Amino acid sequence: MPHNSDAVLLESVSTHRRRLRQAFLLGRLADRRQVNDNVKRLIGSIVLAAVAGVGCLGYSFVTTTLAKQAAATAATSSPFPAPTTNGTPATNGTPAANRTPTTIYTPGSTPGGDSTRAPEGK
Repeated sequence: MPHNSDAVLLESVSTHRRRLRQAFLLGRLADRRQVNDNVKRLIGSIVLAAVAGVGCLGYSFVTTTLAKQAAATAATSSPFPAPTTNGTPATNGTPAANRTPTTIYTPGSTPGGDSTRAPEGK
């Protein structure tokens, strides 16, 4: 029996210390159980959700803007020249009927399109 009373005394002391610590940190028991605590938590949660949403939106905006800038930079610094028609740059506003066609020269043909030589291999 002496061991049982010691255990009860130790448990009583630990419970008393826990209650004193909670009272010191959180205030009186009547003050701790108010509706304001839940309202504060609700407002805090709404503010936290708004900050997280704005953070995601800002991240998306920045990454999209950087991707557009990278695409624009890649398009302007292309290693291939812009397409030309007879030495003049092609314009998107010129109708196709007004553009002069490009001539493709093949081996064995002349700039006029008439071949003066007989085809080879026959």
